[in-house]
Amino acid sequence: MAFRHTVAASPVGDLTLVADGGALVGVYFDGHRRTPRFPEFGPRTDEGFSDATRQLAEYFAGRRQTFDLELDLRGSEFELRVWQLLTRIPYGETRSYRDLAVDLGEPGAAQAVGNANGWNPISIVVPCHRVVGSSGGLTGYAGGVERKRFLLHLEEPPAEDAGRLF
Repeated sequence: MAFRHTVAASPVGDLTLVADGGALVGVYFDGHRRTPRFPEFGPRTDEGFSDATRQLAEYFAGRRQTFDLELDLRGSEFELRVWQLLTRIPYGETRSYRDLAVDLGEPGAAQAVGNANGWNPISIVVPCHRVVGSSGGLTGYAGGVERKRFLLHLEEPPAEDAGRLF
């Protein structure tokens, strides 16, 4: 493993992007609640992060709804299945932990889905912020509920009557 990292400014605070080779393995917030499973991020460099930082900037500017980056997700088989489902939640939509458990064919596994969601190492790009409680309420988020609220608000579709006079 040859980890390296960079830090990118964003509207939700600095993001630490971690790569191994050409693949992104982590996107972490300052004060991230779940520490990465690898011990160090490697040396800091901007080299090799231009696509990721550009796509994140486009996302925050409202010009990007999906990411096209090489990812290297590292977790258990169950976590990988959950994280794959996260990538299928469309921009501007949410799913509940129960919805994801049902999609996995394990309807009683909502809590396990929540745990796997919390360990997602590639925040924003793998959109764990799009998962809410079954009542629609915001639940825990490794970056903090205020960041989750911000990201969901960012993805809200414009009101149909925006800009209308009547």
